[in-house]
Amino acid sequence: MGRHCWRRRLLAVACLGASLLLLCCSRRALLLAFENRALGSGWLSGKRRSPLQMLYDLDKGPPSPLAELHRQRRDSLRRACERHTRRQRLLQPEDLRHVLVDDTHGLLYCYVPKVACTNWKRVLLALRGHARGDPSAIPAHEAHAPGRLPSLADFSTAEVNRRLRAYLAFLFVREPFERLASAYRNKFTRPYHAAFQKRFGTRIVRRLRPSAHPDALARGHDVRFAEFLAYLLDPRTQREEPFNEHWERAHALCHPCRLRYDVVGKFETLAEDSAFVLGLAGAPGLRFPAPPPRAQAAAARDRAARLFRDISAFYQRRLFNLYKMDFLLFNYSAPSYLRLH
Repeated sequence: MGRHCWRRRLLAVACLGASLLLLCCSRRALLLAFENRALGSGWLSGKRRSPLQMLYDLDKGPPSPLAELHRQRRDSLRRACERHTRRQRLLQPEDLRHVLVDDTHGLLYCYVPKVACTNWKRVLLALRGHARGDPSAIPAHEAHAPGRLPSLADFSTAEVNRRLRAYLAFLFVREPFERLASAYRNKFTRPYHAAFQKRFGTRIVRRLRPSAHPDALARGHDVRFAEFLAYLLDPRTQREEPFNEHWERAHALCHPCRLRYDVVGKFETLAEDSAFVLGLAGAPGLRFPAPPPRAQAAAARDRAARLFRDISAFYQRRLFNLYKMDFLLFNYSAPSYLRLH
């Protein structure tokens, strides 16, 4: 990582501390801060090396292909931020809501829906002792239950900055259009998401389908992919409320140009990157739930390509511009099936 990287990290934390607007500090947040100070004391007191120190040791030590890959990803993200971002708004507490905290192991994880976030939440719960350390034994609804994992937004400014200085921060990203296609298929074509469809699907049908059938207006269960994309591109959508987290851009959820991330994992290399993080956390024996087989991953890419090929070039270009920053920051090429010129 090098001495200059540590200086940049401290500078980033100082800037965040100066810009973060905390409107109030709840009693629960103060209790969390007090209790979690003790939880992290094992490595903060020097009894064992923290994940961030482990990463620093890897960067200083003999060359490791995986450590070098992650160093390159960090450098690529930093350069992209310098090249493509200008003035940015001040961060507020809710901007940190997606950054989950593991004080025992010194980890900060920013979760991006549709990028293995259910399994990573299971892993964080298993690290805390749930399900006897077996992530696969934790049901999805428990992993997503509110309050199961503390968020960085729960802490005071001083406690936020202390964690940003000392903890290993990581996130996982995915090719943006594959993630978008996955969100559509999961949320709008599966019968077990009837409540989600009633909330968002009915809104999409009302706005974009003239003379819609009363059943579609009541249930929102048959939203077409083209209607979903038109809803995202409609200026009224973001004026009414922020994007839902399942299709919000990764950079808008995790703010990688304001918060420094030490590991940028990718869905395309999920198994290797997850093992790398768990090794840094001192839990190499904890088994990350098996990622999709290669054939299944290839099938997901093909499904995304088929969905987008039916979209006009005009809407493809507009949609690419909407998600362009995720392509640029996380070094993804535009899919070959897009007609951008």
